[in-house]
Amino acid sequence: MDFTNSSCGESDHRQIEENKPLLGEMSAPEGGKMGAVPCRRAVVHFNGMRYKLLQEGDIQVCVIRHPRTFLSKILTSKFLRRWEPHHLTLADNSLTSATPTGYMEDSMPYSAIEDVQLLSWENAPKYCLQLTFPGGTVLLQAANSYLRDQWFHSLQWKKKIYKYKKVLSNPNRWEVVLKEIRSLVDMALTSPLQDDSIHQAPLEIVSKLLSESINLTTQEHESIIVAIAPLLENNHPPPDLCEFFCKHCRERPRSMVVIEVFTPVVQRILKHNMDFGKCPRLRLFTQEYILALNELNAGMEVVKKFIHSMHGPTANCPHPRVLPNLVAVCLAAIYSCYEEFINSRDNSPSLKEIRNGCQQQCDRKPNIPLRLLHTNPDLVSQEVTSADSRHKTVIVTSNEVHVEVERNNTVNQKLKANTGNDSEPNLIDCLLISPACSTMSIELSPQAERVLECYVEILKILSDYDDWRPALASLLQPIPFPKEALAHETFTKELKYVIQRFAEDPRQEVHSCLLSVRAGKDGWFQLYSPGGVACDDDGELFASMVHILMGSCYKTKKFLLSLAENKLGPCMLLALRGNQTMVEILCLMLEYNIIENNDTQLQIISTLESTDVGKRMYEQLCDRQRELKELQRKGGPTRLTLPSKSTDADLARLLSSGSFGNLENLSLAFTNVTSACAEQLIKLPSLKQLNLWSTQFGDAGLRVLSEHLTTLQVLNLCETPVTDAGLLALSCKDHISSFLINALYIQYV
Repeated sequence: MDFTNSSCGESDHRQIEENKPLLGEMSAPEGGKMGAVPCRRAVVHFNGMRYKLLQEGDIQVCVIRHPRTFLSKILTSKFLRRWEPHHLTLADNSLTSATPTGYMEDSMPYSAIEDVQLLSWENAPKYCLQLTFPGGTVLLQAANSYLRDQWFHSLQWKKKIYKYKKVLSNPNRWEVVLKEIRSLVDMALTSPLQDDSIHQAPLEIVSKLLSESINLTTQEHESIIVAIAPLLENNHPPPDLCEFFCKHCRERPRSMVVIEVFTPVVQRILKHNMDFGKCPRLRLFTQEYILALNELNAGMEVVKKFIHSMHGPTANCPHPRVLPNLVAVCLAAIYSCYEEFINSRDNSPSLKEIRNGCQQQCDRKPNIPLRLLHTNPDLVSQEVTSADSRHKTVIVTSNEVHVEVERNNTVNQKLKANTGNDSEPNLIDCLLISPACSTMSIELSPQAERVLECYVEILKILSDYDDWRPALASLLQPIPFPKEALAHETFTKELKYVIQRFAEDPRQEVHSCLLSVRAGKDGWFQLYSPGGVACDDDGELFASMVHILMGSCYKTKKFLLSLAENKLGPCMLLALRGNQTMVEILCLMLEYNIIENNDTQLQIISTLESTDVGKRMYEQLCDRQRELKELQRKGGPTRLTLPSKSTDADLARLLSSGSFGNLENLSLAFTNVTSACAEQLIKLPSLKQLNLWSTQFGDAGLRVLSEHLTTLQVLNLCETPVTDAGLLALSCKDHISSFLINALYIQYV
C-alpha cells in the first residue's frame, strides 16, 4: 500500500506540505530592509469548520513497518493488520500513550514525524490518519470524520509549533528570524483550531526570543512588533512581551508603531482586563503607552482624545471595566512618583511604636535602595494606611533623599498623652504627627513631575464625564494615595478640581463620597476643609461641600455636631464674610441646641448680626423660636388626622395656628406630604404615633425624624418610597418600638 499519495477530494487547508523547508517560507520585505514594512499587514483569516485543540484522546493505532522481505510484506497486508486501542496524549514535544505497550511502547517525537495526511482513497481504512516516519507509517483511526479532522489539525499544530520553537531558539540572522515570525503568525491566524493557546503559543515563543536577544536595533523592534500585531487584536500580550513594549514606548514614544499598533492593544486591555493585580505588567504597559501619547506634540490633547475614544460618543460608556482600569493605572503611576519617598519611610517606626516610644532613632535600620517609576502591585480601591507614618521632619530632593530629624516637644506631649490608646489616629492626625502638613518639602524629578501632571490631568478628564463621576467618586472615597502625595502641595492643588466636581454634582451618590468611607477615618471633606492638609484657599471649597451636603439628606444633628466640634472657627469666619451657607449652619446650630457653651452662643449671635444676611436669618430664627414655644405649650388635642390630599404647606399652616404640646397621635395617611414636612413634625414634643401610609415621605425625612423625635414609638410607613437606607437610620433608635412597612408589622422587643 502506497502511503505517499496525497488525499483526493479534500479541501486545501487539510494538506500541509512538510517536505518544504521551514525557513524561507515568507519572502523578505521589499528592498530587503528591516523596518521597511507598513505598520499593518494584510492577513487572511481562516473561514470554515472550527475544531478544538486536542490535548489527549482515545484512538485506534496501527504501525506498519517498511517491508524488507517478502514475508514482512505479507504480514503488513491489510488483512493481517492488528489495531490497538490507546489513550494518546499530545505533549509539547512528542506523542505518548497512557499505556506504553505494544505499538506505543515508546513515545513518538514530533521531530521524527515526516508527514501527516488524511487517508481518503477508495479502499483506505475509514476515518484514518497517516503519520509517516523514517521506519514506516503509523495509522490512527478515529470514530468519525469530525474527530479524525480534529486529530489531524491538532497533530499538525503541535508538530509545527515544536519546529518553530527549535528554529527560533537559536536565531542567527534577524532577516530570517523575522520571516519565520511572520510565517508563525500567519499559521496561527489561518489555523482551523479554536483555542486560547493557538494565539498565545506564538506570542510566548516571540516573547522568549525577545527576552533572550538584547542587542536589537530600533528597526528590528518595530518589525517584530508589526509582525505579531495581528495576534494582539484578540489576545493580551504575555508579561515578557509587555516589558518589550514598555521599552519601546520609553525609547521611541513618537514612533508610528505606538499609535497604530499599540492603541488597539491598550484599548482591549482597558475594556476586558478584570484584575491588574494578576497581571501588573499589563498595567505598566498601559501606563507607558499613555506617557508616550503625552510626549507627542499635541500632548494631553492626544490623551484626552484617547480617553474619549474609550468612553465612546454616547452619554453612557458601554464598557464597565474601562473606568476602574484607568483609575488603577492612574493610582499606580501617581504612587510611582512618590515611591522613593515611601521607601525612605519603610524602615521608620510605625505610629503605634512612635506613640508608645518603643523604637528609638538609633535602632532604625538603614533605608532600603530607592527606586523610581516602578509600580506597586495592586492599587485598585486601596485605602491609604496610616500605619507607616513618620515622627520626623523630612526635606527631600529629587534623586537623593536627605532626611533631617527634628524632635517636636509639642508633638511628643501629644503622643505621650495618647499612649494608653491602642487605636490608630486618623489620616489628618497621621499627617500632622508625621512628615506632612507644612513640614515636608517634596521636590520631584522632572520625569516624575511629567508623570504626575499627566495622570492627575487624566483624573480631571474622568471627572468631567457625568456617567463616570459616581463610580470615580466611589473609587477615590477611601483616599487611595500615599501620605507623601497628600503632603505635596502640587498634587493636592491639581486634585482640587476633581473634588470640586464631586462637590458640584447634585447626585447624592457622588457628593456623599466626600465624607469618610467609615467612622473614625477622614475623607476628602476633612482634607480640603480649613485646617486640613490639602486646603489652600480661604474655605471656598469647604463652603461648597457643606452647601451640597446640607442640601441633601445631611441636615442632621450628627453632621452639625461634627462641624461644631471640628470646624466651628472656619464656619464663623466664612459667615462673618457673608457666606450664606455658613450663616444657615450657625442658625441651625442655635436652633437645634448644638452649642451648649453660653459664650460660644453669644459669639455666634454676634457673628450673625455683623452681616445683613446673617441678621435677617437670625431674626427669622427668633421668630421661629417664638412660634415653636407657642406650638409646644401644653394644651390642644391629643389626636389629629389631616384630610386626604393635604400638602406640606397645609400641615405647616395648621400647626402654626395653635398649641399642640399634647399631640400624641398624628395621622397623615393618604395625604401629599413629603420629607419636607419633617421640619414641622420635629416640633411636636409629645408625638408618639405617626401614620404616614401612602404618602411621599422618604429617606431624607426619616433621617430627620430619627435625630429629633425621641418620643416616637409607632411609625406606619406602608406604601411609602422608603428604602433600606432610610430604615437603616431607624435601626439604631431604641425609642421606636414598632413600625409598619408595606403591610409588614415589625415590633421591637
